[in-house]
Amino acid sequence: MNKPNPLFLITFFLVLCLVQSCNNAKLSPLPYSAKILAFGDSLTFGKGVNKNQSYPTVLADLTGLTVINAGVSGETTEQGLLRLPGLLDKHQPDLVILLEGGNDILRNINLSKTKTNLALMIESMHARGIEVVLIGVPQKSLFSSSADLYQELADEYQLVFDKNIISSLLKTPALKSDSVHFNQQGYRKLAERVSEILQDNGAI
Repeated sequence: MNKPNPLFLITFFLVLCLVQSCNNAKLSPLPYSAKILAFGDSLTFGKGVNKNQSYPTVLADLTGLTVINAGVSGETTEQGLLRLPGLLDKHQPDLVILLEGGNDILRNINLSKTKTNLALMIESMHARGIEVVLIGVPQKSLFSSSADLYQELADEYQLVFDKNIISSLLKTPALKSDSVHFNQQGYRKLAERVSEILQDNGAI
């Protein structure tokens, strides 16, 4: 029986890592009393729909958990970095869903700065013992998978990470209210995916 070629195995592993996050991140089980902070920009706020149709509200309905909508339309990561600590101190969440950076990309802000800002947010949450789920945002074309910086952050900080849900939804006109925001069906799909992430990774 032929032994596997070591070079083939290395190549296979590297390709697999490009497709998936190369970490073994999992989430701690959330008690029924847990609080989830959904932090981000207009995609978290729910621009294009009523507040009760935003993904955090739908996620609360799906999971039975308290989900706080901390989305601000038009926010950049620099602004979010300043806003986050006060929210963490006020709400003391068990878990944060971080969906931020789209406005940086749309405004052509240097992505190294975006990555630094997101890294500082993650470190601030980890310092408080708060777990993080990272949702990637696509490149400016909106038709590619998430910008590389999200995968890099997920690997560096061992985060549960979704690479493709936002880009996938934005490719579907029937799920959008305009070129960069979802409609009611789109936000529900996002909430369903986040709920699935929480289930698959042991949080609920």
